[in-house]
This record gives sequence, C-alpha cells and structure tokens, in this order.
Amino acid sequence: MSLRSLVVLAPLLLLGGCGGGEREFIAVGTAPIGGAFYTVGSAICEVVNQAQGDQGWRVSSESTGGSMENIRLLSQGKLQFALSNSSITYFAVRGSGGWEQAHDVRGVMTLFPNVAMFVVPADSPVKRVADLKGRRVYLGPEGAGFEYFVAPILEAHGLTLADVEARYGSQQSAVDLLGDGSVDAAMIGGGVPNPALAQIAQANPVRLVPYDEEAKQKLIDEYPFFEPATIPGGTYAGITADYQGLDVGSAHLITAADADEGLVHDFTKLVWENRAKIAERHRAARAITEQNVVRGNGIEFHPGAVRFYREAGLLPAE
Repeated sequence: MSLRSLVVLAPLLLLGGCGGGEREFIAVGTAPIGGAFYTVGSAICEVVNQAQGDQGWRVSSESTGGSMENIRLLSQGKLQFALSNSSITYFAVRGSGGWEQAHDVRGVMTLFPNVAMFVVPADSPVKRVADLKGRRVYLGPEGAGFEYFVAPILEAHGLTLADVEARYGSQQSAVDLLGDGSVDAAMIGGGVPNPALAQIAQANPVRLVPYDEEAKQKLIDEYPFFEPATIPGGTYAGITADYQGLDVGSAHLITAADADEGLVHDFTKLVWENRAKIAERHRAARAITEQNVVRGNGIEFHPGAVRFYREAGLLPAE
C-alpha cells in the first residue's frame, strides 16, 4: 500500500479482518529506503504485527522523506507513530529553528544513537571540520532536516552553512558523489553500522573527519540531544582506529500528543518486549536497552509510554 493510500486510510477502522472483526490501520513513518530508520522502522512494524495477539492491528511501515515530514504527518493525523532524529524534534516542538509552528508531538521510545560525521577521501586535504570552508559538502537528503544538527556543528567549529557549498540527495547517492569527486566531503549519519558509509568505505579509501574536542564538548553542554559516541575500529573497511564522534540526535519513536493513551501503552509494550527480534534485523536496535529507552532528548514522553515504563520498572513510580 502506498503512503498516499495509507494517509487516507490510517485513521480509520476498516471492516474485513479475520473473523469479520475490525482492523485498525496503524501507519509508522520511517525514512527513505537505504538507511537505518527505514530498516529499524520496518522491523518494528513486522515484529509488532507478528506479536500483537488479538489487538486487530494492521501496522504498516511507510517510507517517507524522514524526520521533518514524519513530524508534519503526525501533526496532521496521517501517521500514528514515526521515527525522528531527536535534534529535529527538539526544534519542532518549540517551533524554532525555522519551523513554521510548534508541533505537539511526544516521545515514545529512544531507539539508537544517530552517529554522524563528515567523511572525506583518504587523500583529502580536509583534516578538520574548519577545513570544509568553501568546499562542496553533501548534507543529506533534501528536506530531511540534517541542517538541524549540521548547523550547530559547523557553528561550534567557527563556520556557518553559508560557508560550504551544500549538496543534497539520498544517502545512497552520497556513495557516487564522494566516489566520483562531485563533493569534497559528505555528512553521513544514522545507526551504526550505516549502510551508505559501509558501501563508501568498501569502494574507496576514506577518512572520518575528527571533531575538535572543545567544540564537541560545547555542543554536548548546550544541547540535550548531542552525546559523545564512539565508532569502534573495524566497523568500516579501512578505518582501524576507534572514532570519537557524536550522537547528533538519537533516533526515537514519536507520536502525536493527543494519541490514544491505551494505544501508545500497548504499542510501546510490544516493541519493548520484542526488542531482541528487532535487533536481529539491524544491529542499531541493540541499543534498545533499559538505560536508553527512557533517556530524554529534550521533549516530553507520551503518558501512555510513561505508564508502561512505570509498570515495567524502567521509570520510578509517580
């Protein structure tokens, strides 16, 4: 079913389920095919469909433009759940950073770190972030909102978005852009391992540009969604040393503030109880742990999720 069709059907209860009962369509927004958002989001839907018992749900994973589109679709009632980068959600709920209005969404579950860094050819003269000034830089899928974490990163290193020649496209297209020299650097982000970065590293020798330690600490101190993150050496071909990078906004599952509390409670419970099966489909989902799922990212959790976490002992009783 296409997103266009599902957008019409998602809020409705349709007849024709097993035994003639009602089927509730639940649409979960992910991102373009090829990244961890799409893979993990699809795994969540698949596992919930299998484990739901007699809930009567039909849960569908939808490839969308990513975090920004997901937030808008949630606000319009066209999705029930969605994945988002918490750095983008942070600004969306406040109606700041270029958002046209405040979007009333809530957190459901923190999923996995979104580790992002600038990648350059191994022989590139770019040795640090400040060296990107005046260069052609891939900044992610157009409209996906990478600028919400790229702009603070550049600013912490003495640059602005206007100081680079921005290029956009799918993360998969970054493989070709970097490989044929169409860009000098590419901002690659997502769960670890990232499929696009793995492909780039297999095709050509590359380096991960280090963050200045002072700039990195400034970002962590100033924004609740930035966290230190390490990519172990050997994760990507040719990169043998550990990379001390940044979680630029963990991926989290979100919903509308007015979503039904019972639905959110039951959905959260199913995702949590079947997290091992989700992790079988993408290693990034191994981060769905007791410590991470309730970790704040600068927005409130939905009451339905909070109720489940208290029942499960993941949050203290009220």
